[in-house]
Amino acid sequence: MNLLTISLNYLRSRLLGTVLVVTLLALGIATITLLMLVTAQLEERMQRDARGIDLVAGAKGSPLQIILSAIYHLDVPTGNIPLAQANEIAKHRMVKKAIPMALGDSYKGARIVGTNHDYPALYGAQLTTGALWQKPMEAVLGSEVAARSGLVVGGTFSGAHGLGEGGAEHGDTPYKVVGILAPTGSVIDRIVLTGVESVWYVHDEEHGLADEYKPEPSEREVTALLIQYASPLAATTLPRYINNNSEMQSAVPAYETARLFSIVGVGIDVLRGFALVLVLGAGLSIFVALYHALEERRYDLAIMRTLGASARKVMALLLCEGLLLVGIGTLAGMALGHALTGMLGVALRQAQQVGVNGWVFLPEELWLLALALGVGIVAALVPAWRAYRTDIASTLATG
Repeated sequence: MNLLTISLNYLRSRLLGTVLVVTLLALGIATITLLMLVTAQLEERMQRDARGIDLVAGAKGSPLQIILSAIYHLDVPTGNIPLAQANEIAKHRMVKKAIPMALGDSYKGARIVGTNHDYPALYGAQLTTGALWQKPMEAVLGSEVAARSGLVVGGTFSGAHGLGEGGAEHGDTPYKVVGILAPTGSVIDRIVLTGVESVWYVHDEEHGLADEYKPEPSEREVTALLIQYASPLAATTLPRYINNNSEMQSAVPAYETARLFSIVGVGIDVLRGFALVLVLGAGLSIFVALYHALEERRYDLAIMRTLGASARKVMALLLCEGLLLVGIGTLAGMALGHALTGMLGVALRQAQQVGVNGWVFLPEELWLLALALGVGIVAALVPAWRAYRTDIASTLATG
């Protein structure tokens, strides 16, 4: 019998202890794996969603709230801004491009975003069928919205007031679906796009203005502007100009997302620390299990030595058992971490939030595997060394 077979048979004979050690290690590894997968994917997703957007201008309030509502569609806007001021900023010499956003309604939890054709172009969105909107009350669906709703080109739907489900429906002003976008892996997959004029028209109807007084363009409002700088100098001058010379608040996506992750990172670090404690606890359990196993098997190991097994082979046997425990626990923990990430991704997609994927594998997981194996080797070294130094004669004499 080789070392692997002997080790497996011994671990099987102590099934309860083996399961407990493996479970403890697997829980720690699963927690670390889950945190690694979620944080890496969220950071990558948020960077992708904000790519090409240098600055966001919205109503006075929290810059982070402006970013979360205008770019990621995860929060409520801070309010609306005058169209006249938005147009003035859009024409500023430091602005290369300004994309308007008009928010306020949703369809089955998916936000209806009034904007222009520059917005889908920003994410490189392509149509799977139909065309982009050309006139008011025409809408284009993101891929996730289309899949969830079952709507096709030519179908109609009515938006609801508010950015979540349960708002009063605008039944008198239905949208007509004219296009469906291909998946992009970005925020655009989970929203409905239409022209800014559509959002204005729906709310004109709601307030009885369609057949009466219509606000002048100078009296119209939008929710936010997504801005691209015309030159690097704009980064130092434009935010201050907007804050000091308008009713708007500027928000820099790169700064606000970094601040968000620094806030969230405290909780993540605590969880990661807890997971590391579990891993080290599992290492201690492996040490205790192997040490007790050595005491119980001293006579058996001495018999192995008299039958021709070298001291190195006996030492290798203990190391092999430790590595088996760590290997099984680590692989089980990684599999569990990926499974939990996949389940979390399903829950987030059902809630129409930023999704994560359990089928993503990170290079950092190899370092995690190396860490776990290192813990196993360290835990097994002392019992293995004692096995190596065992005195055969005295052990056999004492029985």
